Amino acid sequence: MGSGTTLVEARLLNRNAIGIDINGEALSISKKNLEFSCNTGSKIFIRKGNAIDLHFISNDSIDFICTHPPYANIIRYSAGIDGDISLLEVDEFVEEMQKIAKESYRILKTGKICAIMIGDMRKHGRVVPLGFRLMECFLKAGFVNKEIIIKEQHNCRSTACWEKRDNDFLLLAHEYIFVFQKTG
Repeated sequence: MGSGTTLVEARLLNRNAIGIDINGEALSISKKNLEFSCNTGSKIFIRKGNAIDLHFISNDSIDFICTHPPYANIIRYSAGIDGDISLLEVDEFVEEMQKIAKESYRILKTGKICAIMIGDMRKHGRVVPLGFRLMECFLKAGFVNKEIIIKEQHNCRSTACWEKRDNDFLLLAHEYIFVFQKTG
C-alpha cells in the first residue's frame, strides 16, 4: 500500500478499497493521507498483512488489484520486518512473487484485472530483467496478459543516485505496467 496514494484515488472516485502493507509505518502514513473531507460513500480498509496470505479475503471477491512491489532488494523497505520481500535477493524475491501471484489469482473475480508496476534492475553492471521474471510468475499462476505498458521516466528525484550506482552503461529509464486478466 505504501503511502496510500491508490487508496486516496479510490476514495475520490467513490470506490471501495483494501490497502494491505507489511510495514506499520506505511499504515500510519496512509491513514494520515486519508484524513481529508470527501463527500463519497466509499469504504476504505487498511490492514497490516502480507500479500502472500490474504486469508481474510474470500475467493473470487475482488474486482481489481493494483500493486507496485519492490524491485527485490535495490531499495530496502524496512530494517528487517519478517516477510518483507524488499530484503530478498532476486531469486528469492521471484519465489515469493510466485506465491503472491497465486494468492492474487485466488481472490480476483473471473474476467477482472490485476495491474502491477515494476522495473528492471542492475546488478554488477548487468541488467536483471526483473519485470519479465515477475510477468512469468503471474502467467504461471493462470493469468493472461491483457497489456504491457512501458512507462518512461525522466528527471526523477533519484536519477542522480542511480547514475552513480552500479551503472556503467545506460540508465534504466522505464518501468512496466503489466495488466493481467483472470480468465477462468
